[in-house]
Amino acid sequence: MAQEAHALHYEKKQPTTIVTNLDPIQRPFVWIGSIAAIILLAMIVISSGAVQGVLYLLGIALGVTLLHARFGFTSAFRRLVSVGNVQGLQAHMIMLAVASILFAIILSTGFSFTGETPTGNISPVGVSIIVGSFLFGIGMQMGNGCASGTLYNLGGGKSSMVLTLISFIAGSVIGAYHLGFWLDLPSLPPLSLAESTGLGYFGGLLVQLLIFFGIYGVTVKIANKRKPPQMKPLATTAGVKKLWRGAWPLVTAGVVLAVLNALVLTVRGTPWGVTSAFVLWGSKFLQFFGVDVAGWSYWQDNTQALQQTVLADSTSVLNFGIILGAFIAAAFQGNFKPGKIKPGVATSSIIGGLLMGYGARLAFGCNIGAYFSGIASFSLHGWVWMVMALAGSYFGLYFRKIFGLKNPRKNDSFC
Repeated sequence: MAQEAHALHYEKKQPTTIVTNLDPIQRPFVWIGSIAAIILLAMIVISSGAVQGVLYLLGIALGVTLLHARFGFTSAFRRLVSVGNVQGLQAHMIMLAVASILFAIILSTGFSFTGETPTGNISPVGVSIIVGSFLFGIGMQMGNGCASGTLYNLGGGKSSMVLTLISFIAGSVIGAYHLGFWLDLPSLPPLSLAESTGLGYFGGLLVQLLIFFGIYGVTVKIANKRKPPQMKPLATTAGVKKLWRGAWPLVTAGVVLAVLNALVLTVRGTPWGVTSAFVLWGSKFLQFFGVDVAGWSYWQDNTQALQQTVLADSTSVLNFGIILGAFIAAAFQGNFKPGKIKPGVATSSIIGGLLMGYGARLAFGCNIGAYFSGIASFSLHGWVWMVMALAGSYFGLYFRKIFGLKNPRKNDSFC
C-alpha cells in the first residue's frame, strides 16, 4: 500500500495542465470558424433535419474537448510502450469506466431522445480484427494521430494531418473493397460481456469496472517502478476562462468525452464512430468518376448512403463538427498556426493514413468506433482491438525512426 501511495503521489506531482501566459486570441479565425459553423448547421438542419443538427453540435463539443486537452489515443499508446508513461492510459480507463456506466443504463433501459432503439458497437472477433487493429496501431504512430486525432489536429492547424486524412480516406476505400475477403476468414460471432455471457448489463458492468480498476492498478505499479518522464503540461489559465481559453486536464476531458459519447448513443441510436464516413467520402469520389462502388459487398446493404448528401450521414456531420470545433478552440487559444511539412513527416503521414484506413475497415472501427465505443458497449472486439493496437504501436515506433520522427526517451524531462 505504501508503494502504491508513493506512485500515486509521484503521478500527482506532474499535472497535465499548468497556469501560465497564453497567446492572444486569434479573433479573425474565431469569427471565420463561428460563421462557418452556423452556416453549416443551417444547411444540415434544412437538408437533413434537426437530429442531424444536434449530432453536428455534439461533434463541435467533441472537437472542442479533444483540442483543449490534446486528448490523445496515439500519444497515450506511444508514451506507454516507449517509456512507460501511463498518464494517457489512466485517463482512458477513467473515460471508459464512466462511458460503460452510462452505456449500461442506456442499453439496458432503451433510453433514447429520438425514439431510436439504442444498440452498442458489437462486432465479431476474428482474423480481420486482429490484423486490422494491428495495422491501425502501426499506422497511428506513423501518421502521428488516430482517427479522432487526425480530425481535431487538422482543425487545430497541424498541416501534416491534411496528408494523413487524404490517405486515411484512400485506405478506408481500399479496405472496404477488400472487406469481403477478410470476412470469409475464421471468426467468432459478435460477443457481448453483458448479453452473450448471461451476466446482463449490471454483471457485465461489474466485470468491466474490475478490469479498468485492475489495469489502472498495473499502471500505478509501472509508474512507481519505471518513474517515466511525464507529459509536458499544457498552458492554461485560471478561473472560468479555462473553459474556452486554457487547456483541460486529461481526466476532465475523458469524463466529458464519455458523456458526449453517451449523448450520441441516445440521439442517433448508435455510439460515436469516425471512419465509416471516410469510406463514404472516398466512395462518393470514385462514384463521381464512374466507378461502380455500389456493387461492392461493403455497400450492398446501404446503397442509400451513396445516393444521399453527406449531410444526411450522421458520422459525417459528427466529423465536420469535430474539425470546426477544434478550429474554433485553437483560435481562442491562439494556437492555429499551420507550418511546413518535412519530407519524412509527409511520407510517414501518407503511409500511416493508408494503414489506419485499411486497418479500421478490417477491425470494424478505429480507436473511437472499436476501442472507445466498442469497450463501452461491452463488446469483446473492443478489448481485442486495444491489445492488438498496442502491439502495433510498439512496432510503429521503429518505423517512425526510419522517417525521422522522434519517440519519447527515458531521459526526457517531459514526453
